[in-house]
Order: sequence, then structure tokens, then C-alpha cells
Amino acid sequence: MKILIIGYVWPEPNSSAAGSRMMQLIKTFRAQDWDVEFASPAQTGEHMEDLKLYGVTSQAIELNHDSFNDYIASLNPDIVVFDRFMMEEQFGWRVEKYAPNALRVLNTEDLHSLRDARHTAIKQNRAFELSDMHSDLGVREIAAIYRSDLTLMISEFETALLKDSFQVPDTHVMHLPFMLDTQSLRAKSFAERQDFVFIGNFRHAPNWDAVLQLKQVYWPKIRAQLPQAKLNIYGAYPPPKATQLHNEKEGFLVKGWADNALEVIEDARIMLSPIRFGAGIKGKLVEAMQVGTPSITTTVGAEAMAGKLPWNGIVTDDVEEFVAAAVSLYQDTKSYALMQHNGHQIITQRYEQSTWQDSLIGRLKIQLQLKDRLRNNFFLGRLARHHSMKSTQYMSQWIALKNAQPSDS
Repeated sequence: MKILIIGYVWPEPNSSAAGSRMMQLIKTFRAQDWDVEFASPAQTGEHMEDLKLYGVTSQAIELNHDSFNDYIASLNPDIVVFDRFMMEEQFGWRVEKYAPNALRVLNTEDLHSLRDARHTAIKQNRAFELSDMHSDLGVREIAAIYRSDLTLMISEFETALLKDSFQVPDTHVMHLPFMLDTQSLRAKSFAERQDFVFIGNFRHAPNWDAVLQLKQVYWPKIRAQLPQAKLNIYGAYPPPKATQLHNEKEGFLVKGWADNALEVIEDARIMLSPIRFGAGIKGKLVEAMQVGTPSITTTVGAEAMAGKLPWNGIVTDDVEEFVAAAVSLYQDTKSYALMQHNGHQIITQRYEQSTWQDSLIGRLKIQLQLKDRLRNNFFLGRLARHHSMKSTQYMSQWIALKNAQPSDS
């Protein structure tokens, strides 16, 4: 089996949950001894994973360039995985034309249009409504899902949303959360830990918003009751506006990149994560569960993560309740072990690596067998490919032609 992954960015598992998710997919494919090639039009970054260590080949590709046509035809993959819907928009029509037999799989990471719609509602100081997703971004993303043979959804909530509100059939969507090694769970004791922690890539808007909320709203209230405590803020790519928030006297410490995210989370007593908008499931909260660090977060932060199992801390959207929980749990030696147990139980019961790997491989094999029948039977998919892909194709071809013309001297 030959797999081509077209990445929006090169994988950076230590920078973002999306990078971790991508490496989980790659390891799953390689465990089957499938050939995997990763291609991306993005620039390489200092924190990107060395894919050669996993037996994965790499290829730089160009946007709006016909060189991709020969590349995909020559590679002739069995499965093409588009990492986020923007890559399906850019390259989907070329894959369909020059590798028509390849199964086209969309890995969403999260629903970008849901995250954007929730952000819009927050900026307008009102509650989120489903109609907020009826934006240009929403139309583009749902169209990409319609065009794909299978879409992988990391969140149960978003899987149901696609089925119930956007009429995506069961045959074209699969819930696939993080696939985690449940044998490596650990937990330092209450006495071995100190201070609070937040971690998240600063380029991700919900994370930056959460940092501002901590700085302006939550931390002053917590610090007033725990004057010796500190809040350590970690994350990749901190901009100057973030590092300028660093204040030793306030105990608000912006430390930037963490060489090992699990270690800095494990050293903390409590994870604070006041996420006001977003989508998917939150890597920072998963990591906190893995290393036994209780977390205090919002309903959006905890969405689709624990099912009916008890949370490893507190979930609340009320500022005063959040602050009270932070102060109380920080000093609560009796409840600490129970919170750690709750987190480990969530990971063990809902994210077991081997279970989800088997489900993914089995589903891909079924989709390959039924590919032609499902394409013929799903009329909305054919409709989306005809209209959306033609406009994308013609625009891309026009840009390629324009770029090929010599510039005026």
C-alpha cells in the first residue's frame, strides 16, 4: 500500500496537537509496513520532525503548479490524505484527474469553520449559533468534506455535527480521536509539584486568547489568594506581544518553547486552560491527563474529551468558579489522587492506541473496496466535485499560466 500525505505544514509534534495527530497517523500507516510519502508546499521549520527516522520519504511541492500533475501520476498512490481542507482545495482536483483510483481522505484536525464561528461570536459578545458556520469558510470546508471519500474527525461532537446538521453520511465520516500509548501513563505526587501551567502554540488564536484571559482576568484573582504561586506559560512561536506579558513580580512567567511538553506539565500542580473558543480536542488537556496533572478548563476546552467519565479537575465557564477551583485544588491534597485517577481513566478508556489503529486500518480497507460504489451513490459529493473543483481548477491553471509567463523587463 502506498500512502501520500499532503500536509498544510510539516509535522511538529512538540509544537501543536495537530503535529502530534499527524505523527500518530504516520506511525499507524508505517506499522502496517505501508510506504508513506509526506509532501507539503510549506516552508520547513526549526521544530519539524525528522521523517526519515520513521522510514517516511518527503517531497516539497508547489501551489498552483502543473509539476504536481506529473508527480502524483508517477507516484500513483493507493491513498491520498489531505491534511486540513485547504490542501484538498488546492490539490484535490489534481489528485482526482491524475490519480483517479486513489482513495481521497481528509484529515480535518478540527472543524476550522466551527472554531472561526465561535471566535466570531466571542468577538460580538454573544452566544454561538449554528448559522455562524454558514460563512464562506464553512461552505468551503463542508464542500471539501463532501468531495472526499472519507473524513477523519477527531471530535465526537463534530462528527455528530457533520451528520446531523450538514447531512454528511456515515459512510463518509469516521470519528478518530488521538491514538495514545496507555502503558506510559505516569503521575508525580502532590508534594513533588508546584505552580500552575498553561501551554499552547502562540500561532493558534484560541491559545493566544487564553493567555490574555489568564493575564487580564484569571491570574490576578488567583494570585491574590496564592501570593507565592507562579503561572508558567509555555508554547511555540511566542511573538513579542506575548513575551512582553512576562512579569516576575506578578508570577506570570512567559517561558516560550518547551523542549519536552510532558515534563513541564508534569512538574506543575494544576493546568489552567480558559479556552473561550475552538474546536477539536485539546492536546494540552490530553497531555495533562497522561502525566497526572489536574486541569481546570471551560466547556469548550473539555468538549468531546471525556464522554460520561468524570473530569480530572473542574469544568466551568464562570470566572469566579474557575478561580475558586484553582485556589482550592491547588491546596487540596485529599482530592489530588482522585483527579489523577480520573485523567488516567479517560485516556485508558477513550484513547487506546491499538484499538483506534485497528479501527482506522479496517475502515480504510473497507473504503478502498467500496470506493467506486460510494462515489456513484453520494450525489452531493459528485455535485461538490463538479462545481467547486472546476472553479478551483480553472483558477489554479490561470495562476500557473500567469506565473509561467516571462515578466516585463
